[in-house]
Amino acid sequence: MRHLISLKEQSKEDLLTILNLAKKVKAKYKAGESIDILHNKTLIMLFQKGSTRTRLSFEAGMTELGGHGIFLDSKTSQFSLTDFGDEIRAVMRFGDVLMFRSMKVADVIRAASFNQIPVIDACSEMYHPCQALGDILTMSEHSGGLENIKKITWLGIENNVSNTLKLACAKLGIKMSIAAPEANPASRDEELNKIADETGLTSYTTNAAEAAQDTDYVHTDTWMDMEFFENGKVKPQFEDEYQRRKTLLSPYQLNAGVIDNYSPKAKIMHCMPCHIGYEISRDAIDHKNSIIFDQAENRKHIQKAIILWLLEKENEI
Repeated sequence: MRHLISLKEQSKEDLLTILNLAKKVKAKYKAGESIDILHNKTLIMLFQKGSTRTRLSFEAGMTELGGHGIFLDSKTSQFSLTDFGDEIRAVMRFGDVLMFRSMKVADVIRAASFNQIPVIDACSEMYHPCQALGDILTMSEHSGGLENIKKITWLGIENNVSNTLKLACAKLGIKMSIAAPEANPASRDEELNKIADETGLTSYTTNAAEAAQDTDYVHTDTWMDMEFFENGKVKPQFEDEYQRRKTLLSPYQLNAGVIDNYSPKAKIMHCMPCHIGYEISRDAIDHKNSIIFDQAENRKHIQKAIILWLLEKENEI
């Protein structure tokens, strides 16, 4: 049974299959062609933390494939009242694929270990494979093919998104330069780092200008964890860490000056939501090189491809 958790379990050929499938389903969507291939199939969307693009892209994508998505919030269901293993095994009896946006990847791995239905890590503290694949799809479109992507750059803290993007690039033969003063401790995966680093395609620096030189794409993501905030404000227990990161990471902000001074042709990417004035500036979001909204849209098309691949329907499109 196929699962999508960290991308460690996927081969280069698997990634290329998913990406090519995404291009096909997107082309059909843009041409107004219906793909009613998942009639009577159900995607269970389990959320332990909130989201905008993840829910929208999976729910809309599943609908476009002829299936149905069920949203399940762990906080308003009965997961907190019983053993997780018992509850998740029962939940998976109601669907054909489980999309799980989790606080801890250990829960995703446990769900997948039962091998009842395919499981997707839709963002955990360590991985975000759907985002990484969607980003690769976007870059491939703007470069006219994967073979034309020579180098990408990551600015800011290393986290779950940079982990899976780094691994995807390493498997696909794309150079990635990471400019970061530190990695989020919760996101560290030494096995993943070893796989990526052994390809010789990943480089590290603390010099943002050096990383941004002669690059095709500059990526960034929030410096802060979602758990730091409540109702738009920093929780008191995270105030010190919030201020520490803000000071440490300010030299790594993605702004128009970084692009204009070091790589005038580089495209600007951010997985959203954007924290303006922190990891990215308004002039970067609105820059002529920004492809942030293309990137957001492609989440839907890559989710469709992932679901089809997990259900082994890649040859039916």
